[in-house]
Amino acid sequence: MFTAAAESFLRQAREIQEEELRRFTARVSALLQGPEAGPEAVDGLQRLHLSVAATKYPRKLDGKFVEQLQTVLCSPKSPEQIQVLCAAILREMSPCNDLVLSCDEIQDTKLLSLVSSVLLAQGSRGEVAAVGQRVVQGLERRLPEGQSARFLLPVLANVTSLSPGSLTEEQTNVVSKKLADWLRYASIQQGMAQPSGGFFSSPRTKQPAPITEVDGAVATDFFTVLSVAQHYTQDQWLNVQAFSMLRNWLLCYGGKELDTPNPGASAGGDSSVTPLVPAPATPGRLLPPRERLRDKAFEYCQRLVEQSTRRPLKKEDGDLQKACLIEAVTIMDIICKQDSSYVCRAVPFLKILHSRICGDASYARALLPIAQFFLNHSKLAAVDSDAIYKHLFSDIPAQLFHNPSLAFEFIHFCKDNSQLFTDSSSIFRQSFPNLFKFLAWNSPSLISEFVDLLPFLLDPGTAIEIFHLLLDLPCLTAALDIQLRAAALPASEKAGADPAGKPATCLEAFHHPLYRSMFQYLLRSRSAPEDAPDSLVPLRQLLGSLAGSPRVVQCAETVPVLLELFFRVVAEFADGSLINQLVVLLLQRSDQLYEISAFKEDVYRVLGSNLAMLCGLRPALVVELSTEILEFSGAVSNIQSKEAIFTHMAWAVGEFLSVSHDKRCTVEQITRFFETLEAVLFEITQLRPQASTPSCAPRAISVLMATLTKLAARSQDLIPRVSMFLSKMRTFVQSPAVTSVYCEEDLEEILIRATELMNLLKMPSVAQFVFTPPVASTQFQKEVNDSLPLALRMVTQLLEPAAGSMPV
Repeated sequence: MFTAAAESFLRQAREIQEEELRRFTARVSALLQGPEAGPEAVDGLQRLHLSVAATKYPRKLDGKFVEQLQTVLCSPKSPEQIQVLCAAILREMSPCNDLVLSCDEIQDTKLLSLVSSVLLAQGSRGEVAAVGQRVVQGLERRLPEGQSARFLLPVLANVTSLSPGSLTEEQTNVVSKKLADWLRYASIQQGMAQPSGGFFSSPRTKQPAPITEVDGAVATDFFTVLSVAQHYTQDQWLNVQAFSMLRNWLLCYGGKELDTPNPGASAGGDSSVTPLVPAPATPGRLLPPRERLRDKAFEYCQRLVEQSTRRPLKKEDGDLQKACLIEAVTIMDIICKQDSSYVCRAVPFLKILHSRICGDASYARALLPIAQFFLNHSKLAAVDSDAIYKHLFSDIPAQLFHNPSLAFEFIHFCKDNSQLFTDSSSIFRQSFPNLFKFLAWNSPSLISEFVDLLPFLLDPGTAIEIFHLLLDLPCLTAALDIQLRAAALPASEKAGADPAGKPATCLEAFHHPLYRSMFQYLLRSRSAPEDAPDSLVPLRQLLGSLAGSPRVVQCAETVPVLLELFFRVVAEFADGSLINQLVVLLLQRSDQLYEISAFKEDVYRVLGSNLAMLCGLRPALVVELSTEILEFSGAVSNIQSKEAIFTHMAWAVGEFLSVSHDKRCTVEQITRFFETLEAVLFEITQLRPQASTPSCAPRAISVLMATLTKLAARSQDLIPRVSMFLSKMRTFVQSPAVTSVYCEEDLEEILIRATELMNLLKMPSVAQFVFTPPVASTQFQKEVNDSLPLALRMVTQLLEPAAGSMPV
């Protein structure tokens, strides 16, 4: 967040008009033309930079002024601050047609760095290649006194990121040699402070002190980024910069040979193949630059891991230790991918490291690259790494689900390795309840990652448990909130609740015997369907007091998205048994959701549409689950509170309760379903004196009428009952009690549908054909089914030409 003053400056910069900007640019130009650019010129350039940088669209500056900025930038007389500001403005103007800069003749490394940054911002591959070539030339030659390669390495890192292929084999060898030397052979003495030049400055120089470790001990090994000094030498700064760009350099140039001509390569050799064991370096033979860099980088990373065991004197050094440890293990993994001979050296080293840090929660992020290493190399090293994965998936999410940066990195790690885990370890899928804790607590930032991850967690063994967990996700968020608050309570308060009494608050309930098993199951670390309590309803009711929590509400908003994905994935592998289980659970759990109104509405909508999809995948379930479906469909309360589910269930009954879909379907079953749905429709359309008319969606009334008509067409003894019922719908829609509830368009649609269905039943044989089509197993039959609404309209027009039409 910006301060009020900063917001004001930004608003002014964004609102400045072109004419005002042109006048301001003219004033800045006049200041730069003076004999000496002073504070006013600096202030003007700063304001101009803000004006061109604060908007999303590019600002246009006068061509002559752009030329002047380039002249001032390259002038040796310009103060450094002025040069930096000119370069910043030119970068914001990129790509710029008025640019005539070139880095070919520049000798000063600071200026070369500034000019290169402008050229790289142009985005031209040719410019990137030219800058890369010029920077490598600067690194290769001996720099004049007072010049430093420190200013060139950031430019080289940008070249590597923008266009890795812009460097030739010869150029990468030059840089690899330099990086290896800077990493391994930086000075082990501290730098000297620059003399102040004052009256009391001593002309005699002191002996430089040795560098120290983070714990204050004198360093006895080579310099690294974790070495401490009051003042650093130039080669020590280069050491730090080399390490900062080492990972990307190895990824770009450390493995395969480049596709650029290499005069030293043999004509028939395959330069992309890395040997299992590289040729050892002997006194008479040096390793090639790429292999030498890997060797020095591996030593450097080992040294960093050893330095991470020291107790730092400053907290900042402790944070740096952890960051360097993560980077070191990641680089070791890259080196082992490029040269498998390093694996046998790295495995025991990293196993010891894991055993040392696994009990310290502050090192949790460092466990991810260690696990990544063993995922990549445990087969080659023939080591069992399940203990490492088990600790990672069991303990870390349960303890640190509330750490947002760790949550993001952990889920990214799982997503990136989901295929490896599903192929090699069952721990991944068994630990999905722990992974959902990250989502429950950090849902807005992790939803897109979970959309990618969820398909890898689903299989026939986990589908049912994940279905429950998705529906209980807001409840899990509330339980995690209680868990954190309970952990912060003093021991006296934790033990203070009366086991015999009923807990008054959620915090008391967390340790209460009545709720303990339910909390433990909801907060479980691993899949445990056999340990599920009979019902979590008491716990959902208890946690209802947290339904308004912003974190719980945010979590609830992610559930419909994941539910849609859940059904889409499950549909690809579900067999008949699993589909039946899901339909039964769907109907049961519709009564057992966390009490957030918007959440329930969204979930009902998703469950309803996917209930129809499941029935379409297995039409026989309407007969097989007739008891459960009749129980759900016979409750009038369901059509009012769960209209989306009820409507799709009623549609599925009318669509699939037929001999053509299941030979076990009998007339008795059709009649039983008919009578149940008839009673529901009668209840919601019956006009009673001194009673309010139940309000339900017009779509539900239309679907119930269509379903009863379809069932009657298959058992024609029921046709008179349906016809009589449909004939009364005109009276229903014209009743004042009904017209006060529904709009005119809805009532007209209900009446049109009733008229169409009643007309169709006047021709039973036609009705049977229209409402009992053959199962679509051929393209012709699919086309017939698709044309049924047209057939219905045609019959209506034949019998009652003035009537409207509504598709069935």
